[in-house]
Amino acid sequence: QVQLVESGGGLVQAGGSLRLSCAASGRTFSRYHMGWFRQASGKEREFVAAIRWSGDSTHYTDSVRGRFTISRDNAKNTVYLQMNSLKPEDTAVYYCAAAQSLGVAIVGSMFAYWGQGTQVTVSS
Repeated sequence: QVQLVESGGGLVQAGGSLRLSCAASGRTFSRYHMGWFRQASGKEREFVAAIRWSGDSTHYTDSVRGRFTISRDNAKNTVYLQMNSLKPEDTAVYYCAAAQSLGVAIVGSMFAYWGQGTQVTVSS
C-alpha cells in the first residue's frame, strides 16, 4: 500500500515556474514507478510525466517536454515535478500516481495508487 500527498501547487503568471512534490508513505516507494497526471476543468485526465523506479528513465508528454522535469529522491520517498515556462494551458489539477509496472505507452490504468491532487493555475 502506498499513500501519496502532493504539494506545491498555486497561482503563477505565464512564463513562471513551480515545483510540485509528492510525498509517499511506505517502505517500498523505491520499487514503484511514479507518474504525474493532470486534469483541466471539463477535460479528461492526461499523462504528464513518469519516472521509473531507478530514476534512470523518464517519459514526458509532448506538450511539456523541455519545460517540465520529473525527478525522484528514494531516500526521501518523494517525487518532484519541476515546471518551467508555464503556460495558461498548463492550468489543471495535478495528480501524483504510483505503478508497479509500466508499458511502452503510459496510461492512467497502469497506476494503482493516486494522490488527492494539487491545483496549478497559470494566469496570462
